[in-house]
Amino acid sequence: MTYSIVARDKETGEFGVAVQSHYFQVSPAVPWALAGVGAVATQSHVNLSYGPLGLDLLQAGYTAEQAVKALTAGDPQADVRQCAIVDATGAVAAHTGSKCIPAAGHILGDGFSCQANLMDRNTVWAAMADAYTATDAPLAERMMAALEAAEAEGGDIRGKQSAAMLVVASTGTGRPWDDRLIDLRVEDAPEPLPELRRLLRIKRAYMALSDADRLSESGDKIAAGARAAEAIQIAPEMVEIRFWTGLEMAVNGDIDGGCALMSGVVREKGDRWVETLRRLAMVGRVPADLAKAIEARLAAAVTSK
Repeated sequence: MTYSIVARDKETGEFGVAVQSHYFQVSPAVPWALAGVGAVATQSHVNLSYGPLGLDLLQAGYTAEQAVKALTAGDPQADVRQCAIVDATGAVAAHTGSKCIPAAGHILGDGFSCQANLMDRNTVWAAMADAYTATDAPLAERMMAALEAAEAEGGDIRGKQSAAMLVVASTGTGRPWDDRLIDLRVEDAPEPLPELRRLLRIKRAYMALSDADRLSESGDKIAAGARAAEAIQIAPEMVEIRFWTGLEMAVNGDIDGGCALMSGVVREKGDRWVETLRRLAMVGRVPADLAKAIEARLAAAVTSK
């Protein structure tokens, strides 16, 4: 008893699924995606096998439409199932069984499908499609807009409880941990969608920080600093981002700027971060003399405030 969206981004080739339900821990059930292959949403008296089997069929060369037909043809309870699939070409297909609890239905668009069952109104899935197509943003944020539109249209008639979002890369690398770009789960919350949006924002900040690390390792310190600054701007409340960014700045020679960031963290969160610095020095992650210099500056900055 759920509303969801499956989609492929035409520009990046990324695949995604996003979902909300009045059901505990919807994340292990509804969203399935595999880099370079496609995405599946399976819901309404959910048949979990639709997820992995749907992806297997796509890998075997089935189109989205062929995969949906194969799944439902072999299911004696297909009339109570709902599922949607997007394949590697962006083709989409969906099934809403005749005995899905109303309001239930789906709508197909260019590279996406929105589907819902047990909704307050039969306008939910169309509102999702409108929001998705009207939002100019990366795939995850467009799917987020679709979920929020569903809720604004009345959502699940029972209320709300959990939500999830999964985004995978356009092509597979053989390393699923790298291919899974975004994997966010709100297992049980009074307001799962605001929490999911908050998590997405924080995820974007950490993605920016990871970009900064890669740029720094490649020797592009200026670009790395700019990307780290973006991470802080996206999620200023994340003290860890400020600490590591400040430490990287100090290691790269900007001790004043780095200590300014780290001293704010120490003032807010206490000496645990100073002890963290000491332990990094103990294992050679930071030169010992630099760690002592930073610690002295942090102590002076915190005392002066």
